This record gives sequence, C-alpha cells and structure tokens, in this order.
Amino acid sequence: MEMGVISRKIFPACGNMCVCCPALRSRSRQPVKRYRKLLADIFPKSPDEPPSERKIIKLCEYAAKNPFRIPKIAKYLEERCYKELRSEHIKLVNIIAESFNKLLSICKVQIAYFAVDVLNVILELLSYSKDETIQTLGCQCLSRFIYCQVDATYTHSIEKLVRKVCMLSQEHGEAREKRCLRASSLQCLSAMVWFMAEFSHIFVDFDEIVHSALDNFDWSRQNEEADAREEAHHNWVDEVIRCEGRGGSVIGNDNRSSCLIIQPRPEVKDPSLLTREEIENPEIWAQICIQRMVELAKESTTMRRVLDPMFVYFDSRQHWAPQKGLAMIVLSRMAYFMENSGNQRLILASVIHHLDHKNVMNDPQLKTCVVQVATSLAMQIRSGSGLAEIVFVGVLCRHLRKSLQASSEFVGEQELNLNISLQNSIDDCLQEIANGVIDAQPLFDLMAITLENIPSGVVGRATIGSLIILARALTLALSRLHSQQGFPEALLVQLLKVMLHLDVEARVGAHLIFSILLFPSSFHTHEISSLRSRYLGQHNKRHSHAASVSASASITALLEKLRRNRDSTKAENHGNIVHDQERDIVAEDWNQGCGLKNSPNFYKFTSIIDRATGSPSLTDTEPYVMKLTEDQMAQLLSAFWIQANLPDNLPSNIEAMAHSFILTLIVLRMKNLKDRDNLVIRFFQLPLSLWTMLLDQSNAGIMPPACQRSVYVLSAGMLAFACKIYQIHDLNDVFASLPMSDVDPFLSVSDDYHVYAKIHVDVREYGTAADNQLACSMLSELQNKIRECQSIIRDALVHNLANVTELDADELAMLLSEKFKPDEEFVFGPQSMLDQNQIIFHSQESLSFDGDFPSNSAGGEDDTISEASVSDLSRFIPKMPISPSAPQVISIGQLMESALEVAGQVAGTAISTSPLPYNAMASQCESLGTCARKKLSNWLAFENHYSQAPDKSFLAIADIRNSALEKVANGVGHAQLPRDPMKLPPASPFDNFLKAAGC
Repeated sequence: MEMGVISRKIFPACGNMCVCCPALRSRSRQPVKRYRKLLADIFPKSPDEPPSERKIIKLCEYAAKNPFRIPKIAKYLEERCYKELRSEHIKLVNIIAESFNKLLSICKVQIAYFAVDVLNVILELLSYSKDETIQTLGCQCLSRFIYCQVDATYTHSIEKLVRKVCMLSQEHGEAREKRCLRASSLQCLSAMVWFMAEFSHIFVDFDEIVHSALDNFDWSRQNEEADAREEAHHNWVDEVIRCEGRGGSVIGNDNRSSCLIIQPRPEVKDPSLLTREEIENPEIWAQICIQRMVELAKESTTMRRVLDPMFVYFDSRQHWAPQKGLAMIVLSRMAYFMENSGNQRLILASVIHHLDHKNVMNDPQLKTCVVQVATSLAMQIRSGSGLAEIVFVGVLCRHLRKSLQASSEFVGEQELNLNISLQNSIDDCLQEIANGVIDAQPLFDLMAITLENIPSGVVGRATIGSLIILARALTLALSRLHSQQGFPEALLVQLLKVMLHLDVEARVGAHLIFSILLFPSSFHTHEISSLRSRYLGQHNKRHSHAASVSASASITALLEKLRRNRDSTKAENHGNIVHDQERDIVAEDWNQGCGLKNSPNFYKFTSIIDRATGSPSLTDTEPYVMKLTEDQMAQLLSAFWIQANLPDNLPSNIEAMAHSFILTLIVLRMKNLKDRDNLVIRFFQLPLSLWTMLLDQSNAGIMPPACQRSVYVLSAGMLAFACKIYQIHDLNDVFASLPMSDVDPFLSVSDDYHVYAKIHVDVREYGTAADNQLACSMLSELQNKIRECQSIIRDALVHNLANVTELDADELAMLLSEKFKPDEEFVFGPQSMLDQNQIIFHSQESLSFDGDFPSNSAGGEDDTISEASVSDLSRFIPKMPISPSAPQVISIGQLMESALEVAGQVAGTAISTSPLPYNAMASQCESLGTCARKKLSNWLAFENHYSQAPDKSFLAIADIRNSALEKVANGVGHAQLPRDPMKLPPASPFDNFLKAAGC
C-alpha cells in the first residue's frame, strides 16, 4: 500500500521538482536510449575484434519492433559511414554496409523510413574510387536494395545510378579485386534488368546495361569450344550439306561451314545456387544479365528494345563474324532461352530486319556476316519447333535483288566478289528458313505480290532472279512436307502475266520459276556461273551440261512413277488398260537413258549460287510434283500459244516454252483429271495450229522469218514429244523424216524431242538480216514438209487417241482440224493476263518487295528494242481465214464491257426530284421498258441466228489472237476495245418500279 503511494505520488512529484536529477525523470524508466547502445555494440571495441553478426541482427530486430526509431538509426549509420570513409576505416565501413543489408532484409515493410539514407550511402560507396572493395560493397548493397522493392516508388532513384554501375562493370584488369568489382556491378545490373521486367519500366540508359553485359561476356572461350566442335563435326556437316543438295565449293563464302554448326544448349544459371567462385566470376553474371533480358523481352516491342542496342554494339565492335564474333553466341543463347515462350522467331526476324540499318545497308561484307548469323539461327530454330511466321523473307529477297542489281553494274572485282558472297549467304539462309517452314502459303503469296508489277531492265531481271532463288528454296519445304499441294492459283496468274512480259529475260524467268515449283527435282543440279553471267549481261561463254542431265533424269523419275503406279491401279475399261501399258512402255524407254542432250541455256538463269552440286539418284525416291487443275492447264496452253506468236522471242524463250510444255504434259499424264480428254486434244491442237499458222502465206512479212523458223522447231518438238508420251509409234518414221535438229542454227531437238538452245552460237546473230535471209531460204522447204506430213499425222493421231480418250474418231478428227484458241477467261477475264502489259508499259512506278523500284529502270539498248517490238505487235499478227459472220458476234469481254458502260451511264444520269403525276411516271417507265425489251429481243434473235450457222463450233483463231495480241501491243484496256453497236438493255431504277407495278 505504501509502495503504491510512493510510486504513484511521490516519485512523480520529485521528478517534477528535481529537474536536475536524471535518475528521477519519468522517461528513465523506459528503454528510450536502447537503440544507441545497440548501435554502439555493432562496432568492435578493438581493431582486432571481428564484427558481431548477432548484434547487427539484434539491432535490426529492434528497429523492426520500433519503426519510429528507424530514421534515427539510419541517419546515424549514414553519418558514421561518411566519417569512416574519410578516415579510410574500411573494416567499419563493411560493418555499416552489412547493417544496411540486414535492415533491408528484416525491415522490408518499413523501407520507406530509411530508403533515402541507404541510397545516399550507396552513392557514396560507388563514388569512392580509392578502393575497389568499397565500390564492391556499394554494388552489393544496391543489388539488395533493388530486390527489396515491392513497387516502382524508387524507380528514378535507381535509374540515376545506372551509368555509375556500368562504368564500374567496364573496369579493366585481371586482379581479384577488379574481377570482384566487375562481378558485383554486373550482379547489380542483372538486378536492374529484373526490376525492369518486374515493374514494366525500361530505363533510359538501358543501352549502357546491354553494352556492359556484352563487354564482360566470355566469348573467347566460347570460340575455342566452337573451334573444337567444328573440327569434330566437320565431316558431319559436309554430309548434311551433301544430302541437302547444297554441297561443293563456295566462292567467296568460306564461312559457310561454321555457320551451319548449331551452338550448344547453354546451362541456365540460377543466381541463388551459385558457388563462391561463380559469384566472383563476371562472365557468369554477364550470362545472367542476358537471361534476364530475355525475360524482359516478352513481346516484339520490348524484344526490339533489347536487341537494337545489341546490334549496334555488334556493328561497332565488328562482332558479326560467324566464326569469331560475339553475335552468334549471344543470339543463339537468347534463342535457346526463348524456347518455352515461342518467341525465337522474333530474334531471327530482328536480325534480318537489321539489314536495313544505316550501319549495315551499304556494307556488303557486313551484310554477309549478318545473313550468316541469321542462317545459323534459322537452322537452330527449325531443329526445334520450326518457323511458323516467315514475313521477314521479303526483306531477304529485297536485299538479294539489290545485290543482283549491284552486280550487274560496272564494279570492281573486289566489290563483285563481296556481292557474290552476299548472294550465296542469302541463298543459304533462304534454304534454312524453307527447311523450317510449317506453311508455305505465305511464301507463295509473297512471290505473287512481287510478280504483280515487274519492270523491264536490270531491276526486273534482278527481281526475277531473287524469286528464282526463293522458289528453289521453297521446293525444299514442299518436298519435306510430303504433301501433294496444288499449284497456287494467284501465283500462277502472275507467272502467266510475266510469261508475256515485255522483257524477254523476264519471260524466261517466269518459265523457270514455274518449272522449279512444279517439278523441284529437275533443279537439284545446275551449273551457276553461266547463269550469273547471263543474268548480269556479261558475255561469258562457259556452259555446262549438268543442268540438262539433271532435268532429263528428273523426267525419267516422273515416268518411273507412272510405271510404278501401274501396279497399284486396277483397269476399269479398255482405255485404262491401254493407258497403263503406255505408262510402262514410256518409262522403260526413258530408263534406257534417253534425253541427256538438253541445253543448259535455259538453266543459265536459274540461280546466282556459284557452285556445282551433286545430283542424288532420283529414281530411288518418288519425285515431288505439284498438282495442276484443268483450268490451270488450259491457261498455260493459252499463254504458250500467245507467247509463241510474239515476234521478239529469242531461242531461250523457245526453249523455256518447250520445257514448260513438257512438264505440264507429264503432269497431265500423271493425274486423273475429269476433263482429261479435252486437255489431251488441246495439247495436240497447239503444235498443229502453230504449223497451220506457218502454212498461211498471209503471215509472210508479219513475223520475222527467223521467228517462223523457231516456231517450226518448237511445234515439231512439242508434237513429237506428245506423241512419244502417248506412245503413238506410227509417227516415228514421219518425225524422223522431218528436219528438226539442223534446220535452225540456234535451236535443236534432242533424241527425246526436247527443244533446246544450242550453246556454241552467238545469240546476238539471231534475227539479223543475214539470219532472216537464211531462214527465208528454208521456210518454203519446211512448209512443203508440213503439207506432206500434216494429213498423215492427223490420221495417226485420230487412230491412236481414240484408244486413249473416250472420244470417237469423227469427233477427234473435227477437233484436231480446228485451230487452237486461247482460253476466253485467260484473254477477256476480269483480271486478264494480258492487262499486265498495259500496266507495265504505262506505269511510272513499280513495286518490289519493298516498293522501291526506280521509275526509270530500263535496262539498256536490248530492253528498248524489246519494248518497241512488243509495242508494235499488231503488224506481226498472223492473219487466217475466218467466217464472215464471226466478226458480228460479240465476245464475253465485250458483253461485260457493254453492261459496265451502260450501268455507268445510268449512274451518271441526273434524276429529277420534281414531283410527277402517277400517269406521267407510268408512261415513262412503260416506254423505257419497251425499248429495253426490244433491244434484248434483237440481240437474242441475232444470237439465235448465228447459232444456226454452219461454222458454230469456235471463233476463228485470228479473231481471238488479234484481239489478244493487240492488247499486248497497244496497251488498251477493256473499255478501249472495238464495240459492237448492240448493247445490253440499260439497267434503270424504273425497272424495279415496273416490276412492282405489274407493268
């Protein structure tokens, strides 16, 4: 009781009165000064005494329980740090840094109370340049501070320290202190990258972080390991290249073998599981920085933000070289780290798009290195999940086109070699990308879009050359997918347009692209240097028969497939049995080695890869062939017919047409098409009609004699090959008596009736005055031969085709006697194949992969001559007898044009808005309807009258050909064609009113 009175009343009173007595103050009974004692205890009493971690933890636990004391504790530690730094007491500074680290760990929730003090201490430690150990402490403390963040409150405070930490990471020296400093600074940078990924904020100085990480990447050791792997796997790489048909020497591309070596899968480093040696290793932390940059790049935008500074670093430090450069190692590891997210393609796309960077775009050697790195990445990615999106292929093709265009100019030998090396590298990259594609349709679309507006001259030829390389690479994907795919309709339409292009070389290129895609196996082997020389306009006379041997072997393989299919096909009728027997006989003939004398001239345009490759055995495996529909074959035959009538054809054009004709005919023999009989007749009708055209005396002076001579060789070869395919042996003696191989000094026909251009002749002499005079002297003899054999050939065809088709002899005789006419959809369709020439002739600008064709891209004197000859084509159109009534019949195209014109007139008619009485309105409508019905009745009556005429089967060939070729020559559209006076009845809004009113 008394003690309670003393404590409650006496002690407080004494405390108020005895102000000088500290023992009697009320706060002395509370632990008000305990934090000072705890702060004093963490520092050792003597210099030799080690720091007590237990006391540091005790201080931090006290701060966690008394958060209002944290500011004073932090302030004291900050001031003590400044003092000890001035005194250079490193040991005490270590204790202060450790205390802050413990505070960050234990008092994470109360970080706002001491964050400013920690940042001040960190800045002071990082700025202390007298001792690397102090700077290392600052980096470690900053790393701990970053990992303790739960929001983005201190983002800008951390961002201000980026440059200082990056400077520390670039300290040179191999001393232990220097390496530890670099390791700690890189550890801090990795924490910053983690912070950016965690809180979706990229620092302004992120480029410096990237450069610091790359500076410390241990790529010299990686190169040593790569050299060892390259030596160990050298034979394996050669075998892979050989199996893919890409082996052989590579001029100007010595780095290719190392590009094809896939980098090993790296080990993912976990910072929490590192050993002491690894913690002090800056290379380990550089890899961790790269790992976390991959985590930061979650979509294309951030991926570009990460890769752009890397690419600039590789450009400035020359690290793109695939053997000894850093780019391949780093990018390969990033691709491995991205396997789970599926964003590997973003790296490949970014590398390829970097070709457009100002540091790279004008340097062919640097471009080559970048493409080689992309090739390695494409090989690595396709070995994993494959390539789903390949939009970047257009960039590669654009640079390939530019390189081809640059090579065609007068440049030095060194620059030419650099461009050749770049072209080889792009071709390798396209092949690797094609090997990994999952869906080839985007590549077909890219080719079709590029072919829409092909200019004349060097630019157009360069574009065709790049598409040939792309088509060759695309065939790898098609053969690997093992799926019978139909020929893309949009691409075929554009190819048919280019087959009628103003540039004769572009026409050859279109045929070549078609042949490569239709029958890829025929182009496994080709000699390239002559192709490049022809494309570049260099008069190099070196040729090789490698391509012709490959093409013949490929056709042999096709016919071998026909023979194998015979065993698995059951005959349903006599016609099918005969068909199977023909397949067997034809295949046996081809297996005996026929057809090895083709010319390589057609294949001189096939590629720009200056290498010779080995040809695999094509008869061991079934060749891949794309499907063609009935309509597509009809359009192809129409294109062959119109192109054969062009007066500026060269021997290479004739050879290209013959080759495409052969492949199309073989596809017809292999496929079971619904309208097969009609197509078979048209394949024979085409060469027979060309012969008939040559017999017409009215063609004299219209088509040059040299062209007529070439058309004779072309038609004879086509007809003979078609007869051989369908086993019409009755005509063997007839064809043997026909002059085919020696009639033309520029063209010949091989033993298998394959038309080819002779190789040891000067094509510049073709079509000259002397050549035309020589052709005139033998045309009469050729015409006599045709007249003698024409009836015999028709009778034999009727007799033999009656067993192949389901048509009777009379119908066959009638069809074979008719003239070939182009498909109306091909000539007059809504998107006519012939309209392309109008676009090319009048357009002032052209599109490419990137739309940067120059408007004045004419390629020289030969291009000017070619354009002039085609533009004046109407005077070369052969004239043939036609029925008197034929010109009076309006065609489908004219019919549609008439409807469009009248509809436009009605749309432009002003309609009165003034009110009219009902009777007046009805009277106007009735008169309008009567006029319309009268016009329609007259048109139908005329059409019915014409349908009863004797010549009712087809339009005359000259009428169709004239209208078609005049479109090519004069560049006129549908609206400018001559129109018949008869029109469709006008479409009017009043018609609906009449119908509703019952009039």
